[in-house]
Amino acid sequence: MYKPNKIILTAGPSISQKEIKYVTDAVTNGWNFHYRDYLNKFEKAFAEYIGVKHAWAASSGTGALHAAVLALGIKKGDEVIIPEITFVASANVVEFAGAKPVFVDVERDTWTIDPKAIEKAITKKTKAIMPVHIYGNVADMDPIKKIAKKYGLKILEDACPAVGAEYKGKKTGNLSDIAAFSFQGAKSMVTGEGGMLVTDNDDLYEKAVYWGDNAKDKNKAFWNTDIAYMYRMSNLLAALGLGQLERNESFVDKKRKIFSWYQKRLKGIEGLSMNVEKTGTKSIYWMSSIVLDRNFGLIRDELIIRLKKELIDTRPFFYPLSMFPMWKEQKTPNAHHVGLNGINLPSGVNITEEQVNYIAQKVKAILKV
Repeated sequence: MYKPNKIILTAGPSISQKEIKYVTDAVTNGWNFHYRDYLNKFEKAFAEYIGVKHAWAASSGTGALHAAVLALGIKKGDEVIIPEITFVASANVVEFAGAKPVFVDVERDTWTIDPKAIEKAITKKTKAIMPVHIYGNVADMDPIKKIAKKYGLKILEDACPAVGAEYKGKKTGNLSDIAAFSFQGAKSMVTGEGGMLVTDNDDLYEKAVYWGDNAKDKNKAFWNTDIAYMYRMSNLLAALGLGQLERNESFVDKKRKIFSWYQKRLKGIEGLSMNVEKTGTKSIYWMSSIVLDRNFGLIRDELIIRLKKELIDTRPFFYPLSMFPMWKEQKTPNAHHVGLNGINLPSGVNITEEQVNYIAQKVKAILKV
């Protein structure tokens, strides 16, 4: 029987000779007249991959989200509707602008924002909706678009965890007014840290670049016209990103295969649910995950500790954001359930079926199923 000799990590990238070649070239030649060569290639290729007009490479997914918030003109006194289950950056960027994140519940099965909860949260101060494709699961965008149109709201798509996911044949990031992606080191596609802002709207693109790159005057060198931010990605990271993007479909295929391995071994266990891919969507299963839906005789955090002793690394789900001391806790039963009972299993693109089999066996043994 397989037994690991070191811990099986939750995430981890695949780096090939392609990325090494691009980065080496950028280190050697990417200066002076060539300081933007890989940035230009990466942004152009990413826009084509998503199917949008514009892409702007940022230093992080948070930076891309913040630039998007600023491009939308969100300011003090405004409100943005956000799902409870997401990384804290989704709410932080709203606070950065002086606006208020309004937290709503998620769907129990997909863990993404519940469209029915959105409409109930809309006020005269609401300016935008921020659906999040959590762990690669795709939010139900059609009803969200209908609500946005009905109330004259913008949609800022937090696609940070979902490069390559699809909704009714369109890539995530191409389902909204403006969107952001992350290439942080635990993601499927990585640049270490980094992100990308995408949009079809010329005006939003210009504003995002303006606020995200020091509010530069395009016609006057070293002349800045406002207090702004420095979120531009470096050419070196773009070289790595280009190589990763050219391999991303293979990463998506591998992530989907990894989930199928887990599903084969864990599906059908009473009181245990996994990622749900609704009709018309294509999840990238960035994180293959389980939620404990009944009392197995131990809480989620105890399972994490027990698995660690078996050399299996895991991550708890993101906590409901309103639980944090910065905000006032909301009544969001679905978010509180999955946020306090969900676990991300090892899902790095280099994991093997043998390792998945070992992990599933230990999960079942500890849960006594």
